[in-house]
Amino acid sequence: MPARSVSRILLLSVSAGAGHMRAAEALRLEAATHPAGIVAKHLDVMDYVPRRFSRVYRDGYVELINRHPSIWRFVYQATNDAQPAGLLQRMRRLIERLNTGALRKALSEERPDAIICTHFLPAELLARATRAGELACPVWVQVTDFDLHRMWVQEHMRGYFAASAEVAYRMKAHGLAESAIHVTGIPVMPVFAEKLGRSECACEHGLDPGRTTILLMGGGEGIGGLAGIAERLLALDADFQLIALAGKNAEALASLQALAKRFPRRLVAQGFTDRIERLMACADFAITKPGGLTASECLAVGLPMILNAPIPGQEERNADVLLEHGVALKAFDMVTLEYRVRELLLDPVRLRGMRERALAIGRPRAARNVLDVVLSDLRVRTAPVP
Repeated sequence: MPARSVSRILLLSVSAGAGHMRAAEALRLEAATHPAGIVAKHLDVMDYVPRRFSRVYRDGYVELINRHPSIWRFVYQATNDAQPAGLLQRMRRLIERLNTGALRKALSEERPDAIICTHFLPAELLARATRAGELACPVWVQVTDFDLHRMWVQEHMRGYFAASAEVAYRMKAHGLAESAIHVTGIPVMPVFAEKLGRSECACEHGLDPGRTTILLMGGGEGIGGLAGIAERLLALDADFQLIALAGKNAEALASLQALAKRFPRRLVAQGFTDRIERLMACADFAITKPGGLTASECLAVGLPMILNAPIPGQEERNADVLLEHGVALKAFDMVTLEYRVRELLLDPVRLRGMRERALAIGRPRAARNVLDVVLSDLRVRTAPVP
């Protein structure tokens, strides 16, 4: 393949939950300013499949984790334990292949120099295409949690990007070559590497920069009873202000806005935002679900966490890692959440230690690190043979 002055990188993700998409977008934005010159394009695989398949795959996931978490726990563990050559796994891959013809056509038209997958579905599809000789460019996999599910591990991938040394160790345990594994962290938006002023960001949202501030998040879909949690917290005998982030959940946002009228100057209700870093800059700690991307963003800015309502499977394992590093506390129910909030409000020394540990393990430049590895590999592949 002749060398190009500008490298073309295709980013493939799946809009089942917000984290996979945010990782791809972080890579796209980082590529736009990379000094080596990169043209990066982000495709959502769900835009290239039949509507029925998309509805089952994407909406079914949100439905399961929100309404039937015990079933999702079973699905997560069962698919992790299943043998790749088993009948059910082979049937699942056949269904996926039959529904992704448009994606394969799009890939042939894009002709990228390299592909980075931030979800296991495109990685699995491209593993087969590579094996069949239908795809020649290298394919990389960015794992977006602090754990490794078996479905991320595919044959014929050029390399893998891990959130931590522990995830890299698990990759090796699954048989991946050490030379193919790179510990880069999980990509977050480039702005998380910048130092943002608390006072400026607080004033943008009508907050008092000198007052203790808690950021309450429910994930990109706004999953969880946020208004009920906010009301219970605001009833505590403590002086703080609360930012409640509802994501794309319009019903949750309406409930929070109604609640804000009862608690003027104490509650800011916020819907979906692409400037979450500015809200984090206002906060002393966050109450959040432990998604891989959200956790990585908090670590990048040194924001301690109270982990609430983790999704069974990947988020429970993310929570374990964050607790082990001393950057988070965990709430099992509303009573425990109230207690944890009181703990941190009454112990600024502990809170400061959590912040320092978060900054120590945060990887705000993970996106740049990923792109540097991919570009270095491309230079080796395209270098003229002496």
